[in-house]
Amino acid sequence: MPKAVIVGGTGQIGLATARRLVGEAWEVTVVSRHPTALPDNCHHIEADARDAEKLCTVVGSDTDLLMSCVAFDAADAECLAQAGRAAGRILAISSASVYRDDEGRTLDEASGLGFPAFSVPLTEKSPTVAPGPETYSTRKVAMESALLSRAACPVTILRPCAIHGPESKHAREWWLVKRLLDGRAAIPLAYRGRSQFQTTSVAAIADAVGRAAAGNLPAIANVSDADSPTVAEIGRAIMDVMDVRAELVGLPDAPAYPPKLGATPWSIPQPMIVTGAASAEATYAQSVEPAVRWLVQHVGNDNWRERLPQLAGYPVDHFDYQADERALRLPGAASLAA
Repeated sequence: MPKAVIVGGTGQIGLATARRLVGEAWEVTVVSRHPTALPDNCHHIEADARDAEKLCTVVGSDTDLLMSCVAFDAADAECLAQAGRAAGRILAISSASVYRDDEGRTLDEASGLGFPAFSVPLTEKSPTVAPGPETYSTRKVAMESALLSRAACPVTILRPCAIHGPESKHAREWWLVKRLLDGRAAIPLAYRGRSQFQTTSVAAIADAVGRAAAGNLPAIANVSDADSPTVAEIGRAIMDVMDVRAELVGLPDAPAYPPKLGATPWSIPQPMIVTGAASAEATYAQSVEPAVRWLVQHVGNDNWRERLPQLAGYPVDHFDYQADERALRLPGAASLAA
């Protein structure tokens, strides 16, 4: 029976991967700082992700896969490299945010410097930022570089984009799901609903982990859905799952980024489309149902900020319905036909 150790495995990526591996007869141990409910047949060990000494007692020569969902910088990579010296493979989750445009702009600085104009689709050969401690993306690149250079076993780096799935603390779909639950008859969408911000299902990530463990992926692999839906297409897919209908209304292009009205978590002025070695076979519409069902069943209007703390941490009011009404009256606002 193959064995996997998943560090920081209590979030949506770790849980989806654990379920996938257990279903394929893996023995799975999840390492996290606090005890938590886990999928059946998973073991739990309480430890910090940077406690290399403790991790070394968990990971041995019988560990086929050491995976980290919480490796953010070079220090995390060093810890993984030490703990995984005897492992068969180390896998770390990075991010497609590491890519830059020709002027060096990334997602990290978009609100201040302008949204990057990517040459799309982005592939594993597209330019990235330099490693360093300055931003989320530069730290991720530093993690990647350190792990690839210091690990004693094969390494796989996965770069997903806008992740969707159950048990998320940053569920972008809630922006639309809550409006539909609240009975909003019309929903305004910035940039005429045409924005494309690449999506990635946790099912696609779990599948990529299995492919990496079998040695069927390169050292760095982008993970994406089979398509890159527009915001309007995202809205229609969510409405199909919920069997609820609202009018989607496209707003004229905003003069600056981020837009003040109709700004969804996917609203961007230029497309960010990602493809690569671990692109999924399923489209967004085919894979989003688990995320939507989980939101409807487990996230309520009275506690959504507690259940989705990362989404709630945005410096905007996601559900300013008075602003929505102003947006719907803008000159040039137009209904989006399916």
